[in-house]
Amino acid sequence: MILENKVSIISGIGPGLGQELAYAFAREGSDVVLVARTESKLQEVADEISRQWPDRRTLVCPTDISDAAQTQRMVDATIAEFGRIDCLVNSAYVPPPFTMFEDANFDDWRKSFDVTVFGTLQLTQQVVPHMKSNGGGSIVFVNSMIQKKPLATQSGYATSKGALTVAARMLAKELGAHHIRVNSTFMGWMWGPPVEGYVNYAVSTGQDRDAVIAEITKDIPLGIIPDDADCANAVAFLASDLASVITGAELDVNGGEMML
Repeated sequence: MILENKVSIISGIGPGLGQELAYAFAREGSDVVLVARTESKLQEVADEISRQWPDRRTLVCPTDISDAAQTQRMVDATIAEFGRIDCLVNSAYVPPPFTMFEDANFDDWRKSFDVTVFGTLQLTQQVVPHMKSNGGGSIVFVNSMIQKKPLATQSGYATSKGALTVAARMLAKELGAHHIRVNSTFMGWMWGPPVEGYVNYAVSTGQDRDAVIAEITKDIPLGIIPDDADCANAVAFLASDLASVITGAELDVNGGEMML
């Protein structure tokens, strides 16, 4: 198990990648602090971890990461429960509505940035002192290939993720001396509830299911839509000591759709 005896905070727990991150970390030996706004979903994931990996400990922390007081309470609760923080996975995000740039409502962008950018960074800022006192740690930003493959109507989402890319690079530079590694994963299409919903909607409009999937996978050399669970494994690797000399990296986790 590559995360044995670690304590990991994972934000953005929800259907799809969020819950798969929690399961991957638990499977690999980590105790997990589950962070999102919806307590019922957090408890569902915690119950599943207890069922599959009864030796793992979980901490359910309903938290709006745009609220600094809430994130600080969650960090304090983690230290009180486990005594340390080894890994932080920044997965929470709120995309603004998809519109052409000329139609963008910047109030929507601000709401998105409050969670995706500022919420993520203030949580990171609150965790870093505990990693320093523990002699090191690992931070992984779950990012998107949208920055490398621009798509019309997604400028707000791409801009928020671009801010996190630069932040991760700067943090890797600043925190390396404290043995804190900072890396990013650039996700693409992932087979989970959002993409499954997209495919099902297309089918409901009369499109052929195989044709819809073929259109998605035509630029993916592996010829598949990667599963959320497989993408979560890449995050677990970067968080683990197997990646002990990797920092400042931006790992493409998209079946080869982007290779930059």
